[in-house]
Amino acid sequence: MKNKAGLTLLLSASLLVLSTVPAGAVQERADKPVLTFPVISDVHVDAAKKDSQRKFTEALEDLNRVNPNADALVINGDLTGGSARDYTRLKELMMSTPHPQKTFATIGNHEFYSAWLNAKGNWSPNSFPNKETEAASIGRFLSFTGEKKVYYEEEIKGYPFIFLGSEQYRQTNPDNMEDAYLSKEQLNWLEQSLARHGQESGKPIFVFLHQPLPGTVAGTSVASNKRPIVQHEELRSILSKYPQVIFFSGHTHWDLRQPNTLVRDKFTMVNSSSVERPWTSDGQGGEKLKDAKESEGLYVEVYEDRVSIQGRDFYAKKWIPEAQFKVPVRK
Repeated sequence: MKNKAGLTLLLSASLLVLSTVPAGAVQERADKPVLTFPVISDVHVDAAKKDSQRKFTEALEDLNRVNPNADALVINGDLTGGSARDYTRLKELMMSTPHPQKTFATIGNHEFYSAWLNAKGNWSPNSFPNKETEAASIGRFLSFTGEKKVYYEEEIKGYPFIFLGSEQYRQTNPDNMEDAYLSKEQLNWLEQSLARHGQESGKPIFVFLHQPLPGTVAGTSVASNKRPIVQHEELRSILSKYPQVIFFSGHTHWDLRQPNTLVRDKFTMVNSSSVERPWTSDGQGGEKLKDAKESEGLYVEVYEDRVSIQGRDFYAKKWIPEAQFKVPVRK
């Protein structure tokens, strides 16, 4: 399922300054990016739902048209509904659709959702966890990715990619809800990894976790996302030591035209919307679904002097004007 360096699915800064600026405001000194990769999330491939499968393949096809030679692809959580059938279908879709050979994934809350299904595969919250264990859910994810743990790191063209992931769901503690649980072991590992990479001239460090930090990017102010990470204070404290960190998250599904798609607070945080179904503000402090045809994600280009992050509308096959960001890198 993968080469030793990462999750090769199937087919095989300088400190960042303390602000971000709109696209076009940074002097274009480098003609070509040194690293390119899309970031998508909340794909929700369901073996029984054709629309979820179609949207996923259409997103991959559109990204391949944008750049057939991208260096990597990141799927940042909620790949499936967690069942073996869903993973099998996801594998089949990826085998038949062009995408970067180096593909990496993080675990989302929906990777644990087999616990909500009874023996007939029907939604059955009254019988939760339906004999499903967290270890079984995590095991299916790891079998798919080829990784040993839900957290790991890779290096692509000299740039560190750090992947984090929840190690518990509601079986261990119902209070975990849909939030990411990061063990002390994982947080200590993250600190050590950042300390090591932070000595490398401050070049951008890309960190991925399905759930966002509370009160940051779009969608984190609504009630359902008040505490997306159980250990959010510890994680924020660690990441805040490294202004060159760019932290990508999904989970909220909030569309990329919303304010706070990208937030800068000691480090950079970016929301990636959803391939399967974006949500948006209802204008009254809540949220609502967008049109069923909508599908979104990010495309990242890394230059010597900046990181370009562009929102992509996979349905219209166009860039999203409100989601064009450049994060300058100071040498």
